[in-house]
Amino acid sequence: MSGLVDGEWVGTDYATDDDGEFERQETTFRDRIGPDEAFPVEAERYHLYICRACPWAHRTAMIRALKGLDGAISLSLVQPERYDDGWEFSEAHPDPLYGEEYLRDIYVRADPDYTGRVTVPVLWDRERETIVNNESAEIMRMLDVAGHELATRDVDLYPEGYRDDVDELIDDIYDPINNGVYRAGFAGSQDAYDEAVADLFDALEYYDDLLADQRYLAGDQLTEADLAMFATLVRFDHVYHTHFKCNRRAVHEYDNLWGYTKDLYTTPGIGRTVNMDHIVRHYYVSHGDVNPKRLVPTGPDIDFTEGHDRDRLPGGPPEALRE
Repeated sequence: MSGLVDGEWVGTDYATDDDGEFERQETTFRDRIGPDEAFPVEAERYHLYICRACPWAHRTAMIRALKGLDGAISLSLVQPERYDDGWEFSEAHPDPLYGEEYLRDIYVRADPDYTGRVTVPVLWDRERETIVNNESAEIMRMLDVAGHELATRDVDLYPEGYRDDVDELIDDIYDPINNGVYRAGFAGSQDAYDEAVADLFDALEYYDDLLADQRYLAGDQLTEADLAMFATLVRFDHVYHTHFKCNRRAVHEYDNLWGYTKDLYTTPGIGRTVNMDHIVRHYYVSHGDVNPKRLVPTGPDIDFTEGHDRDRLPGGPPEALRE
């Protein structure tokens, strides 16, 4: 991955260890929004930079959409394709705050001596003109919990009585599934790839079995854990199955995971956050080391809106989403 060193742009390959295993670097900006935090909860103060292609950014966009935070927290996009200069703005997707050319310029505005990766999502504070946070799970939680007082819909995705389970689920699906597809796709050795694929499909089998008898990962309630899972599943057959060589099985071939994916996609607010054109273009064009000719496939032809039988199970979308 490319990044900044002391505020200057450098280009490097994605990181693997001596055994060829992909290593995801830690994010750097880790402040919080909240009543007792350095950044207060205020409408129209914060801006969210995302890419529709990125699964980590996608989870924050889903929270924003489901809770009706569109008016309170503004949002803008970077281009789906990422080349040697990193995430960039364009005429189609300009930087609405400063008119910058690259997302790295936003990072340097926050810290002129910044060293690290330039990633999405980015939660930006307009008043202090700095990055609050660039860790997707933490932004998701802030928008859900601290942002609840700004929400126009009464949607709680981290409900009391489920919180320990939600935290455990998010942790449990991260390494084998959310990051597992990257561990496979960016593996630098056969052993590292084999291990990642084994972990991935063991986990998918486990959750396919779990979802046979319950509508969502935590039971009858839609939670943050489902959004984290969905961000990987909705990309799987179009990208990870082929591009990252996770081709032991496609998601649409699982009885329960497939119905679960369609159930989430058709939940009011979620489907409109999915841009499959951006997703496919990003992966196949951006990763020249994985796909040197940058050819973009024309398939598969999958309908996420076709019927599912998940309504037979207890629970369902929050009442505010059914109105």
